[in-house]
Amino acid sequence: MATPRTTPSLPSSALRVLDLSLGQMLWSRRTVFMALVVGGPVLIALFVRALDLLGVGAMKVNGRPLGGPSVFGLMVWVFYLRFTVPVLALFYGTSLIADEVDDKTITYLFTRPIQRGAVMAGKYLAYLACTLMVVLPSIMLVYFLIVPRGGGSWAATFPALVKDLGLIAIGLAVYGALFAFVGARVKRPLVVGLIFLFGWEPAVLVFPGYLKKFTVAFYLQSLVPHAMPQDGALSMLQAIFREVPSFGTALAMLAIIGAGFLWLATRVVDRREYVLEQ
Repeated sequence: MATPRTTPSLPSSALRVLDLSLGQMLWSRRTVFMALVVGGPVLIALFVRALDLLGVGAMKVNGRPLGGPSVFGLMVWVFYLRFTVPVLALFYGTSLIADEVDDKTITYLFTRPIQRGAVMAGKYLAYLACTLMVVLPSIMLVYFLIVPRGGGSWAATFPALVKDLGLIAIGLAVYGALFAFVGARVKRPLVVGLIFLFGWEPAVLVFPGYLKKFTVAFYLQSLVPHAMPQDGALSMLQAIFREVPSFGTALAMLAIIGAGFLWLATRVVDRREYVLEQ
């Protein structure tokens, strides 16, 4: 008598989809775009390093020169957290399910003996692994180019580097979960994501009030001062972020946002009927 076929658990199924999707993502056209995006800060770091070797005066804030660690921290905030992380999460996250629907391959994934929600979970894990494997080496290159400016020490600033890498990972995870839900739920997710990133978030962050609490950037940027060196750059950031939640509150809210939207995304994929246009 044949043994009944059992459906693998959600974690096991998600790992199978991760293994299937990771290679496809790494060799996709989006990865070329991602490499171009993360290459920008590296080129800027090379330029700054060349100016330093040529003896050009150091960058200053309020008349005080910025050392290498401070410049690196500002670059992480400006180039990575405020632009690279949300943009990459947008282009990858919204495409996790939308691309499968556009390519009419979603039915092949759903015919496998796995839970449908595991398809979203596995593709999300593949996105996170792919982006981290490209973005983190870029940050390391910027770190080794910038930190030695002004006598900065790699050993002394390594704890700050670990915090910065953690911030990047948190940003990619939370924004990715948000845009994974948008991609699964909305018909034109890229348009909605662009409006959110370059319309809603910048607008509500400028004005006082409670609406900024409905953005990812509000909680993510509140972690930046905790990772910055204790010097003039820190005081400048504190002047910019006049109203920020506590460190623990920000981490808790980011965890809730990321886990909540990922759960919603898996529920949408699990329940939605995808009709492929001919």
